[in-house]
Amino acid sequence: MKQFDSIICITQTPWTGDFQKAVVQLMTELSVRNRVLFVDYLYTVKDLATGRKELPAREAMRLKNPLMKVKTEPGGELYVWTPPLMLPINWLSQKSHDRLLGWNTNVLTSSLKGIMKRLDMRRPLVINAYNPVAGLPLLGKLNECGTIYYCFDEITTAGEWMSRHGNRYEDEFIRRVDAVITTSETLQQDKVKLQPQTFCVKNGVNFDLFNQARQLAQQHPPQKPIVGYLGSADNRIDIDLMEYCARTMPDVDFQFIGEVYEPALTKRLSTYTNVKFIPPRQPADLPPLLAKLSVGIIPFVCNKHTYTIYPLKINEYLAAGLPVVATPFSILDDFTGIIEIARTPQLFAEALQRALVDTDAPRVQQRVDMAQANSWKHRAKEFESVIQSLPKFWRQEQTATLLNSH
Repeated sequence: MKQFDSIICITQTPWTGDFQKAVVQLMTELSVRNRVLFVDYLYTVKDLATGRKELPAREAMRLKNPLMKVKTEPGGELYVWTPPLMLPINWLSQKSHDRLLGWNTNVLTSSLKGIMKRLDMRRPLVINAYNPVAGLPLLGKLNECGTIYYCFDEITTAGEWMSRHGNRYEDEFIRRVDAVITTSETLQQDKVKLQPQTFCVKNGVNFDLFNQARQLAQQHPPQKPIVGYLGSADNRIDIDLMEYCARTMPDVDFQFIGEVYEPALTKRLSTYTNVKFIPPRQPADLPPLLAKLSVGIIPFVCNKHTYTIYPLKINEYLAAGLPVVATPFSILDDFTGIIEIARTPQLFAEALQRALVDTDAPRVQQRVDMAQANSWKHRAKEFESVIQSLPKFWRQEQTATLLNSH
């Protein structure tokens, strides 16, 4: 028996974009068995003034219906709601930020209650996805039956956009929510110090989408060895390692598919003719690109930030049947015997050479099976199991049972 009539997800992640997003995938799967309202990114008037490309301007300005119904498979649906424009307060000092945050919270709460009434969402479970600044002042304002903090990154290393004030809010938020669900074991080990009800549900994969790459590769096998990296290329990339591989493996092409946020990466690697940078693509357009790859890589530096990561791309590569070579940036014990781990540039290059010939059918199937077991469908069921196990909901269910028996 569920003690909530709906799920409201408040996040720091836009609904649309050029790559797969954990919270979007998770809410899509949860919508098959639950009523879900996805509160889109809290855009500000600054985003409107600067012409931020992802901003649904007409919806945010209420020139168009801000509520959109999205059909999900199999047979589900969810709602995506664009909030009103907020004040840009992240750049402010603590005192000014906290004062104006109250104004933003009042605007968000008032508008969200109107949408809840429209959708007849009376007793929601709030899932706050990595936005403690919005989450803390919202606690208790939505008649929610409980709040879960979905934490998928280390907030102190999240950059200026979140770490400036997010770090101040996160500790108190974690203490006051009903549970925390992290995407990596390292994040769980850290957050459980503040919240005993902390669990780990790792990132998954849109298996059906990325497995298309395997099917395409079977029809048209790669014509030349291509080693590929999928996703945002930023300061997590070990540039020295990649430069060594490009220089010592001239017969292999290296592709970076996605947005490049680290200028040094293109500056140093563009001098090599076997290195190519491919602009980001919509998720549906990725399988043909992955089908041309021979190996998928995760060449991250090893530091405090990367140690907390369970990367989406690892299962995306495996769903495509690709061998994977990664640095030991985090706890990757789940993939022992499935992927290669190499710490130094020389060892990484040697691992790539082995991966390029790791094409036996049983090995490919082993990789695909691993990815399928880690699909978002399975992760959503793990997430729901955590919710059902929470003492708060057990107490509510027991109370309801006693009342109904009299």
